[in-house]
Amino acid sequence: MSVPFLDLKKSNSRYEDEIRASIGRVIDSGWYLLGDEVERFEWEFSEYIGIDYTIGVASGLDALTIILKAYRTLGQLQEGDEVIVPANTFIASILAITNNDLRPVLVEPDEDTFNIDPDLIEEKITNRTRAIMLVHLYGQNAYNEKIGKLCQQYDLKLIEDAAQAHGACYKDQRIGSIGDAAGFSFYPGKNLGAMGDAGAICTNDQELAECCRSLGNYGGTSKYRYKYKGFNSRMDEIQAAVLRVKLKGLDTANQRRREVADFYIRNISNPKVKLPVLKADNSIRNDSSHVWHLFVVRVQNRDRFIDYLEENEIAASTHYPVAPNQQEGYPELSDLNLPVTEKLHRQVVSLPMSPVLEEKSMQKVHKVIANYA
Repeated sequence: MSVPFLDLKKSNSRYEDEIRASIGRVIDSGWYLLGDEVERFEWEFSEYIGIDYTIGVASGLDALTIILKAYRTLGQLQEGDEVIVPANTFIASILAITNNDLRPVLVEPDEDTFNIDPDLIEEKITNRTRAIMLVHLYGQNAYNEKIGKLCQQYDLKLIEDAAQAHGACYKDQRIGSIGDAAGFSFYPGKNLGAMGDAGAICTNDQELAECCRSLGNYGGTSKYRYKYKGFNSRMDEIQAAVLRVKLKGLDTANQRRREVADFYIRNISNPKVKLPVLKADNSIRNDSSHVWHLFVVRVQNRDRFIDYLEENEIAASTHYPVAPNQQEGYPELSDLNLPVTEKLHRQVVSLPMSPVLEEKSMQKVHKVIANYA
């Protein structure tokens, strides 16, 4: 029996009849962009997150890029301004910053949570710092009151990179409603995934929302009238129709992910494999702060461990093998001293995780890892 890392076909088959019907509805409508499906998804996602405005765009990277572009367009960010960002994030977070001629200031993560270390943020704040981009990595809330107080004290924008955290919460607030703006990705493998690329911007700021919507549609405010130098970044009707179907099952799917994570943490036992750190109360099944987009462990010899899993027909992955400051495209970051980030990027391994992972597959994963030597 082989264990897939993520079986998208099986995951989507739970909604097959509704998805086929929703796509058929779009085809029959003859309207494929900027139509009713996108408008309704934006309203439904706003209701789910608990914010006033959702703007559908073409990808998660576009969502973050357009947020920062809007702040620049509105005069709230200037070329060369600094944006604090976790050093161990996916490259899209960094790209959104540099694509707007802003400067990313990388901050080391907490080794246990993988999220930005709140205690290291303040020392990185300068007179050019204008924002913190908070990444809820692997599906776990990264916000706390200390970060909120820093934003108030230094008058910083708080931008959430929520690409992996659909449905996660901070206390009674959904991720995406905490900061000034948030960017979501609906890449097919996400907790809420489309059938292609798609993304969304969420905010309570009406001026920002209007600017983002305009920027995503070439910078237009009406047909053939362009107020800004914008982009072509629009969620299409088919993706919106699919997302409307799957949004209804998101909380149930996330709860199943928590059950898989709970099983792993209770059963995987090997001193060579470091598991994600639990809170003291061990109530992972009921902890809404984590939606387990990925279940990430740490091992000293990653390649050997992944080879061992593959020999036993268990598919694993690496998120992410190379730290941003070591990427060829960012030579200007290569001199940074980021030992925690670089260590994590050498050690992290993502185990199979999905809401359709079967009990027998979970059993196989923990038994195979128990015998790893």
